[in-house]
Amino acid sequence: MSSYRLDYLDHLESEAIHIFREVAGQFEKPALLFSGGKDSITLVHLALKAFRPGKFPFPLVHIDTGHNFPEALDFRDKLVTEIGEKLIVRKVEDTIRSKNLTEQKGKFASRNALQTYTLLDVIEEFGFDACIGGARRDEEKARAKERIFSVRDEFGQWNPKLQRPELWNTYNGKIHKGENVRAFPISNWTELDIWNYIKRKNIELPSIYFSHERKVLEHEGQLVAVSEFINLEPTDIVTSKKVRYRTVGDMTCTAAVESTASNIDDIITEIIATKTSERGETRIDDKVSEAAMEDRKKNGYF
Repeated sequence: MSSYRLDYLDHLESEAIHIFREVAGQFEKPALLFSGGKDSITLVHLALKAFRPGKFPFPLVHIDTGHNFPEALDFRDKLVTEIGEKLIVRKVEDTIRSKNLTEQKGKFASRNALQTYTLLDVIEEFGFDACIGGARRDEEKARAKERIFSVRDEFGQWNPKLQRPELWNTYNGKIHKGENVRAFPISNWTELDIWNYIKRKNIELPSIYFSHERKVLEHEGQLVAVSEFINLEPTDIVTSKKVRYRTVGDMTCTAAVESTASNIDDIITEIIATKTSERGETRIDDKVSEAAMEDRKKNGYF
C-alpha cells in the first residue's frame, strides 16, 4: 500500500475543487473572472481538475481596462486557445463611452474604479448569478473580511457587516432575484501557497512574473513601468532595471519589484524573505486611502 499522505497543498486543492463544484451545483449561470494573472491562471488549472474531461460549466470573463500588460493579454489568449473554453471580453473603454463616465486624471490615471460599471453590465447582460474570482484573504484587509460565497445585492454592492456564516465548509448560495454571489475558491491560500502549487503542478505563467529588463519610473519608492498610459513629466527620471511583478493589474497602478529571480525557486525564496503582501508593496491604487479596496468592493468591485 502507498504511504503517501496528503499535505497542506493537497488540502487546499481539495477545498478549491469542492468550492468550484458547489458553485456549479448551486448556481444557474456562473462565470469565472479571468485576467491572465497568476491567481486566475491557478483558478483555471483547478477548474480543469474539477471538471475535466467535461467542459467548464461557465465561461471565462475578462473585464479589459485597456491598460493591461501585453504579456498578460497574450498569455490569456494562448491559454484560452489551449483549453478550448469560451472567453467573454468586455472593455471598460466601451462603458466609458456608453455611460459618459469621467476618467481619472493625473500621472497614474487608473480605470480600476470604472471596472465596476463594466462588470455589473456584463453580469446583467448574461444573467450571471455567481462570479468566481481569485481574491485571497492574505492580499488585503478588506479581502480578509470576505466569505467564500460573498453576496452582492441587486445593485452589485457588498455589505461587510451583513455576511453569512460558513460553518463546516457549508456554503449558502441562496439568493433573491437580482442578487449575485462572488465565490473565492482560493480565499484561504497565501501568495506562497500559490507559488508552491505552481511549482508542484508545473503551471506556465506570463514572463512578466520573472526577472526581466524594463524601463521604469521611481515614484514614492515604487517602480512603475513606463508606458503610453503614464503621463510623464519633463523632470521624471526613467531608468532601466531588472524587475519582476508579484501581482499583475493595470500598467497605471501596478509597481514592479527589483529582482533577479528568473525561476520559481528563486521567487519562492524572495517571498519567504519579504515582510509585505504583494498588493501592499506593489498596488498604487490601494494606497489612495486606508479603506480604498473596501470602498471599491462596497460599490461592486471584484
